[in-house]
Amino acid sequence: MAEIRLDRLRHSYLANPAGEADYALKEINLTWQDGGAFALLGPSGCGKTTLLNIISGLVTPSDGQVLFDGQDVTPLPPDRRNIAQVFQFPVIYDTMTVHDNLAFPLRNRGVAPDRVETRITEIARMLELEDQLGTRAANLTPDAKQKISMGRGLVRDDVNVIMFDEPLTVIDPELKWKLRSKLKELHQQIAVTMIYVTHDQTEALTFADQVVVMQDGVIVQMGTPVELFDRPQHTFVGHFIGSPGMNLLPCEVSDGGATFHGQPVALEGPIIRNGGDTQIGIRPEHVGIGPHGIPATVRKVADVGRHIVVEADAAGTSVNAIIDRDPPERGAQVHLAFDPARTRVYADGWIATEEADP
Repeated sequence: MAEIRLDRLRHSYLANPAGEADYALKEINLTWQDGGAFALLGPSGCGKTTLLNIISGLVTPSDGQVLFDGQDVTPLPPDRRNIAQVFQFPVIYDTMTVHDNLAFPLRNRGVAPDRVETRITEIARMLELEDQLGTRAANLTPDAKQKISMGRGLVRDDVNVIMFDEPLTVIDPELKWKLRSKLKELHQQIAVTMIYVTHDQTEALTFADQVVVMQDGVIVQMGTPVELFDRPQHTFVGHFIGSPGMNLLPCEVSDGGATFHGQPVALEGPIIRNGGDTQIGIRPEHVGIGPHGIPATVRKVADVGRHIVVEADAAGTSVNAIIDRDPPERGAQVHLAFDPARTRVYADGWIATEEADP
């Protein structure tokens, strides 16, 4: 296991990058603690896989260092970093049995036969593959094949980190929850450093203790799932995490306060930074419908079972509210009330209000 530190890391796929726009990864400074469960979350093209490949040694960064437990491994090839990687599509040998697939990484490293058998038994038990050890991998379901792929990474004792690159993409939806739960359980049992790359917020938030959210090669926030949801540091985080995502309303900032079309909006605390583009951010969970607040017209009402999502139009801006019961009719004139403790201003995308003292 290892602490992983990225120091002033940048990468461009161009031979001679002329400016910041030419970098797929902007400057990244990040530390992942030894033994933690981490996720890299963001849309396609944001730099997640590039960053993962740099950590594994498949890509050499243009600038900066990758350090495992303080040792600079940037110039080292993958086979000298003691990493294991599980890819989107299972990497296994179809002609081999489950037993031999799990044994292969150990035999390839000259591990003693009795230790090989011990580790295979342990991992097969963890992955619930004990009854299939004698089965050829070609005859297994996609989820069982991905279990084997995971097992090939878990079976080694010497790995510094196990990295998962969109490992559940090809798995049927009804099986994803089971495999996510199994992976979380495995991490709790073996406590090896794990990094999970995904564009799916559910996968990231249910697996990781700490989630790194990326956009356009930039880390916009790192935090626990609760921190990302409760207080997004960037509008992208608020939009990307949550369903529906955070509401964003254009606002005017003056005299330390914010107004929406001339109506003052109470905030979580003082505005500490201004910018060219200012917006009020409030999650639908903290928008209420009542007798007072911002006038709006109901456009849609969707009952999603656990709650009701009301989409309203407020001065041309769409605002979602999540309520428990008694939704208004479509076309109804309502008032939207924002929870002041959960309402904040963003300037040029970044949070610009300070939390009030408790």
